[in-house]
Formats: sequence, C-alpha cells, structure tokens
Amino acid sequence: MHALAEANTPTLISTLCRVNGALSVATIVVSLALALWYLARAALNRAPSRFDLYAMAALGVLVTVLVVLAVVGLFDGSRPKETATFIGYLITTIAFAPTGVVLARMEPTRAGNVILAVIALVLPVLVLRLEQLAAVTGV
Repeated sequence: MHALAEANTPTLISTLCRVNGALSVATIVVSLALALWYLARAALNRAPSRFDLYAMAALGVLVTVLVVLAVVGLFDGSRPKETATFIGYLITTIAFAPTGVVLARMEPTRAGNVILAVIALVLPVLVLRLEQLAAVTGV
C-alpha cells in the first residue's frame, strides 16, 4: 500500500523535467544570464555594444530552434487544447528577440541595454508559458 502511494506521488524533479525540456531550460538560463549582463551594463551607463546585440541574436537563434520544434510537434497529431493561444505565444516568442535588437540599435544610450534586459527577462516567461500549454497534451 505504501509503495503504491509513493508511485502515485509526483516528485518535483520528475515534474520539472516533464514540463521543461533541456532546450527550454537552456533558453531560460541563457536569457536570465544575459538579462543580468544587460542590467549591469546599463548601471554602468554603457550603450549596447556589438557583443550585446550579437548575444541577443544568438538567444534569438536558440528561441527559433525551440519554436521550430514546437511547430513540428503541432503536426504530429497531438495539439494543445488552446491551439490558437499556443500559436499566438509561438509568434510572440519568435518575434521578441529580433524586435529587441532593432529597438536597442535605435536607442544608442544605456536605455538600449535596458531594452535588451527587459526582452531577456520576458523571454523566460514566454518559454514557460509555451511549455505549460504544450504540457497539457504532450506536444
């Protein structure tokens, strides 16, 4: 009886691994690390450098891979219950990093790094929301 209760009790680690794949976790960690970097640069009154813009572009590539895998998952027959919401999050997620790069280039002051930091802080939220929507049906 006790073994049956333990088998039905989900552990925190297994739930976290089920909801967030390795690519999602990598995207979130890289995004949060970049957010700290951009906030530090903004605190030092620095404008976005080429490195800052390339780092955000690299994060955009990581997000693109994540979104492409999610789109491929849509065509395997299992769709989230709220497909329209999921597709909306996919579009927002893939467009977010390039938009941040464009806005940061338009603002060549420390505000450019603040823009990049906000983008880098919002991306993990979008990725987690995508994973929550996809976890319902296992997309």
